[in-house]
Amino acid sequence: MLDELIAGLRDDDDRPAVLGTRRTGRTVVRATRGDLSRLTGGYAAALHARGLTAGETVGIAVRPGPRSLAVLLAAYHLGLRVAVLDPAAGPDVLLARLGLAQPRLVLADAAAQAVAGWAAPLARRAHLALPELAALAPTVTIGRRLPGTAPVLAPAPGPRPRGHDGDGDAVVVFTSGTTSRPRAVVHTRASVAAGMRAVGELVRPLPGRAVLGGTFFVLVPSLAGGAPVALPARRPGVLARQLARLAPQATYLTPPELRAALAVSAPFTGRVYSGSAPVSAGLLAAVRRAGAEQVWCVYALTEVFPAAAVESAAKNAFAGEGDLVGELLPGLRARVDEAGQLLLAGPNAADRYLGEEPMDWVTTGDMGRVTGSTVVLGGRCKDMILRDAENIYPGLYEPALHVAGVELAVIVGVPAGDGDERVVAVVQPAAGAAPEAVRAALREPLRRMGSARPDTVVLAEIPLSGRSRKPDRAATSRLAAGAPAEGAA
Repeated sequence: MLDELIAGLRDDDDRPAVLGTRRTGRTVVRATRGDLSRLTGGYAAALHARGLTAGETVGIAVRPGPRSLAVLLAAYHLGLRVAVLDPAAGPDVLLARLGLAQPRLVLADAAAQAVAGWAAPLARRAHLALPELAALAPTVTIGRRLPGTAPVLAPAPGPRPRGHDGDGDAVVVFTSGTTSRPRAVVHTRASVAAGMRAVGELVRPLPGRAVLGGTFFVLVPSLAGGAPVALPARRPGVLARQLARLAPQATYLTPPELRAALAVSAPFTGRVYSGSAPVSAGLLAAVRRAGAEQVWCVYALTEVFPAAAVESAAKNAFAGEGDLVGELLPGLRARVDEAGQLLLAGPNAADRYLGEEPMDWVTTGDMGRVTGSTVVLGGRCKDMILRDAENIYPGLYEPALHVAGVELAVIVGVPAGDGDERVVAVVQPAAGAAPEAVRAALREPLRRMGSARPDTVVLAEIPLSGRSRKPDRAATSRLAAGAPAEGAA
């Protein structure tokens, strides 16, 4: 589908491709299909001129929009492997991740470079932080350059370079692990293409009518089907006006975004899809009452996107135990291992974890059961925490909390309603350590945790279990749930 989209772009096509929204809710065309064609071809030519060849890695830190979409399409066209830099992960984690990925070049817009430089104090208030990008690899600016940023990589004139023919790595997405051993999911061109096809068959975009969504997996199938795309506004009030003006044929929002939109009485139209976090039957029903023709829960992982889907009527009618996430999408297989963990395999499953051997089955980290092609989840069996539809892996951040005066520290999730969680750091001071001194020592590592920063820090003795006397995370979570909210240090 990606190859088809790129091949189908024409410089003289003036149909809308990417739509924007003013604060008033008024819709504007941010880029036509011709603009997207010129940007994609120009960036492909510019990257090719720098000597980048298929299989090499580029790091990308560009805000969502026409340029980021064009850069991603250009990298795919050339057979480059993309590693996405997440400014919410924190600088220490990013340095470890990019050290493993070893990008040949970093493509960053001026805003991302500002987060790593002069705007760092302001960005930290929004839990955004990047290391100095030059410490990762040579850096170029995508889009408008500001003082102090790297030289601009301008789209180059001339014909689009010949595209890469064949398979190979397409994208590296970092997930769990630790700062000493980060873990990254590697998708190939084949698995990305299969995932795009699966989304296209699920969403069924029609030409000419807008699709609202913020992920690459939603944008590409929509554009390939001839539909213009719009990125969701971040402010609920603006999002509500955007939904009213666009009347999209299909909308993809995370559960927190849906709840925020419903809180301001946003109207929905067409088909609405939600995932990235548990989607309750009650939430789907509320969106249906707000005007949507259909509302779907989509079960997906970084390793397998998408995996299964269920419409609100079937989810509301389900009376069994567990969380019904629906029917497996075509081509996917599922089974349950001896411990009850759900395993998945299929054409849109990731090839491997970076530095590891290819895998036949993806371990989801979710307990579950499979009846025919129907999947029902029964809770997580891994330490991942879900807050505001963001996956937070404690192992990435716990080592930084072991500062002077700390005996032991763990990060746990505490239920916050409708599948969401609060993030709590439970810190056990060393014998004789003053609580005030411990909190003071924790301030800097907490500041560097980006969007994983805990909602609360609790000083307490951490429960242990088993012969190895490891921290009992379930008991620690219960302890954290009953502790008074003290706020982060």
